[in-house]
Amino acid sequence: MDINALVKLTSRAWSLNILDLLHAGTPGRQAPLLAATSASRTAFASSLSHLVQLGLIERNPGHGHPLRPEFRLTSIGASAAEIASSIVKTVPDGTEFGLLRKSWTVPILALTGSPHRFSAIKSDLSPITDRALSSSLHQLEAQDWIRRDIVTSGRMPFPIYKAVNTGGAINRAVGLTL
Repeated sequence: MDINALVKLTSRAWSLNILDLLHAGTPGRQAPLLAATSASRTAFASSLSHLVQLGLIERNPGHGHPLRPEFRLTSIGASAAEIASSIVKTVPDGTEFGLLRKSWTVPILALTGSPHRFSAIKSDLSPITDRALSSSLHQLEAQDWIRRDIVTSGRMPFPIYKAVNTGGAINRAVGLTL
């Protein structure tokens, strides 16, 4: 999975959870999926339609009611669901899981397997704003998923960021090769 696909996938809060549940064998009807995610109906519906637009899930023909359709993974969605499942399994704690649902968390952690400067992360995540990147990095650092070090070997000192602890586990789960 490339970084642009990862950014699109994680742009909705419950996308990773839905893919993980479908991968784990949860029935593809809306009621069991909604109950398993504990999401609001609006956020869940938004994430579900987003996954359909990305081509990761589709309606299961001949199953479900027209108003309550059943969904299944597509062939592309099956590989994305495997990655989503490994990401979700790295964060079993409910309090930390809220950070995983934020749209830039997983893409930032995917890029910071090796030390990166702020500008390098920003250029790899082209649609991100300075404010969103800065805020995400602060949240990840506070959670101890990213370590910020200051490099003083050059003329001007600058910070570098590297995924550690749970952030490092998420980085390995994504398996992004840059």
